[in-house]
Amino acid sequence: MNHPLRCQCGTLQGHVSHTESVCRGVCYCKDCQAYAHFLGKADEILDEMGGSDVVATLPQYVSFIQGVEKLACMSLSDKGMLRWYASCCNTPIGNTSRDFKVSHVGLLHNCLQDPSASLDSAFGPVRMRVGMKSAKGTPKAMAASTTVSILRFMARLIRARLDGSYKNTPFFDPQTGTSRVSPRVLTPDERARLMQAV
Repeated sequence: MNHPLRCQCGTLQGHVSHTESVCRGVCYCKDCQAYAHFLGKADEILDEMGGSDVVATLPQYVSFIQGVEKLACMSLSDKGMLRWYASCCNTPIGNTSRDFKVSHVGLLHNCLQDPSASLDSAFGPVRMRVGMKSAKGTPKAMAASTTVSILRFMARLIRARLDGSYKNTPFFDPQTGTSRVSPRVLTPDERARLMQAV
């Protein structure tokens, strides 16, 4: 099944396929919180404990069908992960590694909102929580099945690396491995100001 993906204003649209193969989690790390403040949407992105609801999937399962010219990219540092968003309305899209051979994208819940299906029904329940030391409170512990879910997802990443399907990505040029959009890398001062907001 395909699940719609769209920015808040509807300019950037696409879909996510193979929804049964995702691994959904919540990240409370300071970098993800800083990113929410960078977009000016902390109240919309973060939950009450500072967590971001993320659906981890393979880039080959993400397709954009319109507005791709509005896809923008930033990074909190020159070695940090690439954080993709729609420049038209600052809706977060997803996070990827700088190395496109790591076939992973963590889609943020904001671009997956759909009135016809809840996140739980479309992608299943939250199966992992990471960065909990930076949470504003004490998130509930996850069940033992979390490890199994993570291992299954890791196996998919390895398979994509081995069979070359990592090259099927809307975020990178498959020939050169460079990001389709040059990332805006924050200066140390810009990063420090965001961390203060966190």
